[in-house]
Amino acid sequence: MIELVIADACIGCDKCVAACPTNVFDSTESGIPLIARQSDCQTCFMCEAYCPVDALYVSPQSTPVSDADYRPPAELVGSYRERLGWGKGRVPGTLTAIGPMIPHGTPPPRLVGRIPAGESLPAD
Repeated sequence: MIELVIADACIGCDKCVAACPTNVFDSTESGIPLIARQSDCQTCFMCEAYCPVDALYVSPQSTPVSDADYRPPAELVGSYRERLGWGKGRVPGTLTAIGPMIPHGTPPPRLVGRIPAGESLPAD
């Protein structure tokens, strides 16, 4: 389950918002996504996988951590993306969202108007 957005690391690219199949995040004016519907998280790790700067932590547990001050062990943050092999060649803290393109067909209703039909997210 999504547990943490590390605001200091986030670059506001909204790839997590676009990658989430259950619409867990809301975009904000600050650029830091808000975990708005944590209970909808299906622990698919897509947001963590597509985050280019390892600013998210998805716990393999399917229930929320009860401690509001919870911080995962540092070695776990970004470990899923690294194990997928998507982190090779990128610089930590980069402002360029590097990684595989998020596959999109017809955008779900929540994205209509944000991504024109038939187009992909910009590669940055």
